[in-house]
This record gives sequence, C-alpha cells and structure tokens, in this order.
Amino acid sequence: MARKTANDDPLAPVTLAVGQEDLLLDRAVQEVVAAAKAADADTDVRDLTPDQLQPGTLAELTSPSLFAERKVVVVRNAQDLSADTIKDVKAYLGAPAEEITLVLLHAGGAKGKGLLDAARKAGAREVACPKMTKPADRLAFVRGEFRTMGRSATPEACQALVDAIGSDLRELASAASQLVADVEGTIDEAVVGRYYTGRAEASSFTVADRAVEGRAAEALEALRWSLATGVAPVLITSALAQGVRAIGKLSSARGGRPADLARELGMPPWKIDRVRQQMRGWTPDGVSIALRAVAEADAGVKGGGDDPEYALEKAVVTIARAARSRGRG
Repeated sequence: MARKTANDDPLAPVTLAVGQEDLLLDRAVQEVVAAAKAADADTDVRDLTPDQLQPGTLAELTSPSLFAERKVVVVRNAQDLSADTIKDVKAYLGAPAEEITLVLLHAGGAKGKGLLDAARKAGAREVACPKMTKPADRLAFVRGEFRTMGRSATPEACQALVDAIGSDLRELASAASQLVADVEGTIDEAVVGRYYTGRAEASSFTVADRAVEGRAAEALEALRWSLATGVAPVLITSALAQGVRAIGKLSSARGGRPADLARELGMPPWKIDRVRQQMRGWTPDGVSIALRAVAEADAGVKGGGDDPEYALEKAVVTIARAARSRGRG
C-alpha cells in the first residue's frame, strides 16, 4: 500500500507521488481526483505527459478562471520535464494557486532530483509508491486490499493468491476484487485455488500470448474456450494488460542481455526472451492502441458494458491488429 506523509489532505495544493509502481501512482492520482470531484463535481482534470507540458503551459493551466473552477493538474513522469518547464514548476511551487491541486508523479531516481527536492521543500504532500520487489511486500499488499474492501481472508488464502498471480500488483488487486465480489464469508485457500490456479491461469495467458503475437483467430478460439470453461473475464483482461505492458516496457528499454533487462524491468530472463519474440511488428502507436483496448475491455467486464464477451473479443482483435502495425505501415 502507498505510504503517505503526515499531511494527508488529498486537496493539498501539491501532491508528490514518488516511485515506479504504476498501480500505486494511478491510485494516488485517483484519490486526489475523487476528493476534488467530491468538493466540486465540475472539477476540471488535466492529465499531462512531459511532452504536453511545454514552457508556459503550467501558467496557462493555473491562471485565475472567470468561473473560479476547481482544477486538478496531473504531471506524469515529472523527472522527464525539460529544464525550462522545471523552472516553471519550481516557480509555481512557491506560490500555488487557490482551487488548484497539482499532482507530480516522479520516478524518484537521480534524474530530475532538483524538482523532487523543490517540491519537498515547498511542503508538498508526498505519497510513496515504491516497486514491490519482495514477496513479503506483495503479501502485505494483498492483505491490505482485503482489509480495505472490508473482507476477511486467511493468511493461507493471501499467500495462495500471490503464488498464483505473481508480482503484478494490478493483477493481484483485480483478483482480490473479483474474489470479494463473488465469494461470501471468509476467503480461504480452497476458494483461491478454484479461481486462480491450474487451467484458468494457463488459459488466460494463452489468450494474451496469441493476441500479442498477432494471431487473432487462435486468440479468439482460446478466449471462447476459456469463457466456456468458466475462466473469470477479469483474469483475461489482466493477462492481456500484462502482455501488452510487457511489450511496451521491453520496446522502450535499451538493448542488453536478458539477465540485465530482467533486473531493469522486473521480469524473469525467460520472459524477456519470449517478449522479444512477441514484440516483432509492434510500434509505439500500436502499444497505445492496445492499452486503450484493454482499458475498454476491463470497463466492459466490470459492468461498464452489456456484453463482457463482446468486449473481450473486440480487445483481442484490436491487440492482434496492433501487433501487426509495423508490417502494415
């Protein structure tokens, strides 16, 4: 679970989310946005990447509004901002605007450390979002998920879930949420075993593997078989998300030996080799398209659509096409 400073008001003028755990970074943003919208349902949210925050942009976004609207400005990968834009942000930290919450997401390393130090010196509310590399940390995370949802799970069930799902926090969170939604009473090891071990786990990743390899027909066949045998749709969206994110991570990483990349990206060496084979044909635009498709499918299987099966089929086809985007270009 993300750790916070003593100043725990999500509507503090500046929130600094530090670390490289994507799920925790996203939750830090969601917490601020939810608090802002609770205070003002018409809150304007601007979610920006470094290339979208040019010198002068922050001043425009934070200038007084005729309607005095509440605004949340999210800056992702703040360590990658240009020198001139960092100057703008540092100047803003000295005199933040009313009714505006600035959220800076920073990886926490040496790059952009001056901005990190400036935000801390200015008294920013800080949320720690470190990578959970130790099994004990992931186990504590799962326990915290069940506690947050007000449900009881045995220690053996929590361990079984970590063993079955692995190190991806998004998948662990999705799995815990699915169990809470489907199971009454205390969640035990037997329940976890029925949901997340054996054939169901294997089949969901088969769907993902065929999709990211561009083999649409085989991916659809695996999808229909998985659904027919009772695999939870959320498991399939989690596997698709993991597959596409692995493509994106490896395609943006510098070349190197599998062992070195494994340490850098938090993947086992065997997976580096597999993803290298799968990523042929992918482009950055293809990864973006595929991630959007997964997000839409995830919303569809969690109640945002009328037909979860159609949502998954659409995502699988979109991902398979994206896997062949370089060849079509």
